Amino acid sequence: MLGKVEICGVNTAELKVLSSDACRALLIRAKHGDTDAREQLIAGNLRLVLSVIQKFIGRGENVDDLFQVGCIGLIKAIDNFDAENHDVRFSTYGVPMISGEIRRYLRDNSPIRVSRSLRDTAYRVLQCKQQLTEQSGREPTIDEIARALELAPEQITAAMDAITAPVSLYEPVYSEGGDALTVMDQVRDRKNTDEQWIESITLRDAVAGLSEREKRILALRFEGGRTQMEVAGQIGISQAQVSRLEKSAIRSIRKAILPS
Repeated sequence: MLGKVEICGVNTAELKVLSSDACRALLIRAKHGDTDAREQLIAGNLRLVLSVIQKFIGRGENVDDLFQVGCIGLIKAIDNFDAENHDVRFSTYGVPMISGEIRRYLRDNSPIRVSRSLRDTAYRVLQCKQQLTEQSGREPTIDEIARALELAPEQITAAMDAITAPVSLYEPVYSEGGDALTVMDQVRDRKNTDEQWIESITLRDAVAGLSEREKRILALRFEGGRTQMEVAGQIGISQAQVSRLEKSAIRSIRKAILPS
């Protein structure tokens, strides 16, 4: 657990948490130039940074680096938050700022090449998102960002997707008792479920048990799209015989797949 280790020489188990009232009082003091209050705010919100970086762990980045970058975002949030005019909790404002700083770091250090235009759009989106967050005290929606930048919401989504770090299918998302649950375990294949796979094998076995004539009739009827009359003419039997053999074959397959 991250809460019980050292990151950047800081024992995370000993991190203090400020109460909402204490945090607001310190923010007001820091806004008026009190450096001691600013230092207390940084130390008292390191656990907030710790909670934010957890969703970025598992992407090959050093935890110490993520923590340091998150602290930069925290400091920016402290310096820009106006506690006297914003009636919201500091964490509501701080979390997007910390996340944004980490995302910028990951974007700038991403090994995946992204077109210059998309990167520029993404940078504008991040700047706009930060400005709107400062103004409203909450994280803006995609539609709000799109209106502010005069872009289509699809362009906003595409730009942000382009700079989002890829997630490994084997990235652990939960662990208990030594058994880690990975992204792969949560990805569901809706086309090839176990039930469909078993049914496919059963159907193949059922068809294999038919006579060669029955197989040919079914192939011509359901794969070739022929009528019973056309099938009868092609294999040299009457339509009544084709109908009887077809019904017998379907009955055998149904019995194999759906045993009584």
